[in-house]
Amino acid sequence: MNFLLPGIGAGLVSALLTAVIVKATPLAAVLYLLSPIPVLIVSLGWNHRAGLVAALVGGLAIALVLSPMSGLGFALVTALPAWWLAYLALLGRPAADGSIEWYPTGRLLTWVAATAALTVVAAGIVSTGWNYDTFLANAREVAEAFVNLQFPQGQPNSLDAETRAGVIDLFARVTPFLSAQGFTAVLALYLWAAAKIVALSKRLPRPWPPVPELIMPRTAAIVLGACLLTLPLGLEGFISVFATALAGALFMAFALQGLAAIHDRTRGNAVRGFILSALYVVLFLTQGILMIALSLFGIADSVFGLRRRFPGRRGPKLPQTPST
Repeated sequence: MNFLLPGIGAGLVSALLTAVIVKATPLAAVLYLLSPIPVLIVSLGWNHRAGLVAALVGGLAIALVLSPMSGLGFALVTALPAWWLAYLALLGRPAADGSIEWYPTGRLLTWVAATAALTVVAAGIVSTGWNYDTFLANAREVAEAFVNLQFPQGQPNSLDAETRAGVIDLFARVTPFLSAQGFTAVLALYLWAAAKIVALSKRLPRPWPPVPELIMPRTAAIVLGACLLTLPLGLEGFISVFATALAGALFMAFALQGLAAIHDRTRGNAVRGFILSALYVVLFLTQGILMIALSLFGIADSVFGLRRRFPGRRGPKLPQTPST
């Protein structure tokens, strides 16, 4: 029962980081974004039961201080996704040689994407009371604010009324895609950071594999293709929201694999630091345009096994990854 106190403490800390969002300040927004990390740390450092305790305690605290709906939102959007990813990360089974075969990080990243998509949908359902029209109206407000920021009215680069309406409608439709993209990157970063923090305290049960060894299963590429094919069909309802969000989440996950592949192929290179630094600078300056190329590279790496077929001269050979 030694997981109870850490779970309670993590739940209260996570709830506090979530509740400060009512202050509506930049610092409060940053603290709110960090709220899943205590649940991840306690789940990885103790066990998944501690994460469940944190989710329950944090949800109850938010419900009592703010509102029951806010407590439910905390559980669905913040605590349970963090607990689930930590639970998967610690899955293992005995191998033939007596060692432990841990859950592959490629499959774990696939679940990060799926969890991000489900969380985006869950947040939409909780905030609108399962009203799809309200969800579209909220998405349109966000899209309109973004377009007005990028193309202010009355400026030389302003859009005419018809073009502006079309751009706003387009952005409203792809809001779940973009939201899931960002949340996938955030969840992946949080999981990696939490694992590193727990590893420093010697409480992480599994060895955390290097980033360059990340390879997602081929089925993830198939699912991404299926989701993209549904986008032109004009489906309605939260099923279409989930398909759009899952497409964006997997797109980002494959972009992260593309980054991992570049990290792998540059191992042993004398100018590796310069190459990687230049890559991240270009990635930052292009505001994500490079992500398209990285995602396509990641998809090709999974589907065709580029790194297994063409291993680097000095990098260690990657293990064979199941296709499903």
